Amino acid sequence: MKKEEKSKPKKMKWNALVLSFLILLIILVLPPFAGLPVAGQRALAVLAFAIMLWVTEAVTYPVSAAFIIALLTFLIGLSPPLHGAGGLIGTKTALEWSLSGFSSAAVALVAGALFLSAAMQETGLDKRIALLVLSKVGSTIKGILFGVIIVGILLALFIPSPTARVGAMIPIILGMVSAFGLQKESRLSALLILATANTATIWSIGIKTATPQNMVGLNFIEKAFPYHISWLKWFLAAAPWSLIMSIVLYFVLMLVMRPETKAISTGKDVVKNQLTELGRMSGSQIRLLIIAFGALILWATEDSLHPFDSTTIVLLVVALMLAPGVGVLTWSKVEKLIPWGTIILFAAGISLGTVLLKTNGATWLAKIFFNKFGLNSLSIFTIVAILTAFAILIHIGFASATSLASTLIPVVIAFVQGMDNPGTIHGMGIVLITQFAIGFGFILPVNAPQNMLAYGTGTFETKDFIKIGVILTVIGYALFILFSLTYWKWIELLP
Repeated sequence: MKKEEKSKPKKMKWNALVLSFLILLIILVLPPFAGLPVAGQRALAVLAFAIMLWVTEAVTYPVSAAFIIALLTFLIGLSPPLHGAGGLIGTKTALEWSLSGFSSAAVALVAGALFLSAAMQETGLDKRIALLVLSKVGSTIKGILFGVIIVGILLALFIPSPTARVGAMIPIILGMVSAFGLQKESRLSALLILATANTATIWSIGIKTATPQNMVGLNFIEKAFPYHISWLKWFLAAAPWSLIMSIVLYFVLMLVMRPETKAISTGKDVVKNQLTELGRMSGSQIRLLIIAFGALILWATEDSLHPFDSTTIVLLVVALMLAPGVGVLTWSKVEKLIPWGTIILFAAGISLGTVLLKTNGATWLAKIFFNKFGLNSLSIFTIVAILTAFAILIHIGFASATSLASTLIPVVIAFVQGMDNPGTIHGMGIVLITQFAIGFGFILPVNAPQNMLAYGTGTFETKDFIKIGVILTVIGYALFILFSLTYWKWIELLP
């Protein structure tokens, strides 16, 4: 039986891979689409292929990136020029487009931020911060839950990967629960693990540098509109929503996942003992704390106290962390800790979106999906409500918000640019709010890697996750509607 169970997923993946190539082939052999260059049709074929790979997880994300880059290079390179001249675009030009994502400043920002995450893990500073906060919140379940959420927010400021943040918290939470004398399958375990996963998702929306998918959206947005969205501008726009949702999360969890007890008499002592076992802060932890706070201050004062952008700041941070005598990491350690596949997927996703925009594939798709349904004639508020709902719903089928951002944001940009003059700043605002909505990953464990990591602990069932997730999604979307009518207008993100 075990052998059969192991073989089934492999068979399903092969079927999904064959289906992906079949979809690619079907779109390639269809008659030319009216108003769409051949290169645009081929780019859309690669997009459909990529979506099928990502939704079914037929191959790993880095492997999907290799497929995407190779197909874009060959198919676009062998296409006629966009403006009807003779000859072909050529594989040299197509390769430049296909690799454009790897030269993006956004990729450098993500890579550098992942270095910071690796340093947190290697030095144990993330664990120390978590235990320090938990040691101050008392022994009541309400206090412990509050502490877990606060830790999630603090870690989101410094660790640019929700998966890494959840990964740092899980052993601490399970260790605490075990020390409390409770089983891993207890309601308290489920309560705290669900809090950790959902806090990571909530603040991936609230903080620009908290997750790679934000960089995907920003890469396209800042190329399409003449505005630079600094760390502080993003924070002022999105963090109030995340703060309210953190409060909502606290009450939803306390109501739906009622724990076995209201307090644990030894709770505070257990956490303090774990903190004591860590000993005094090491030199590397102190240096990393200084570097991390320095980065946070520079990010927060971007465009106000200095001219350095987020990528430049994070590259300086990387240099300091690797510098002999001052740094906290060596390259031999870094190369084992960095999820290089994430960076490759990120760059390939940007490349795919760039090619869709260059070949007019995104513009054509926007007209088909949005303009044909009369979205262009609706009010900006209604458009925002529909686009965000669409992003939230379609995310149910995606396991990666990065791949969803690569797919959806170029299409939304093309749609906004074709609208009847919503105003450049407000057009940018529509796309940015859609990017916020892409961060919703509350409903299913497979909607985000951090969810799957939490689910892998075995502390809760899928129905528990869905129950919490549906409530958070409905309230989160309602807040989007409220913010679109009030706060986002007040800060001039919307008219």
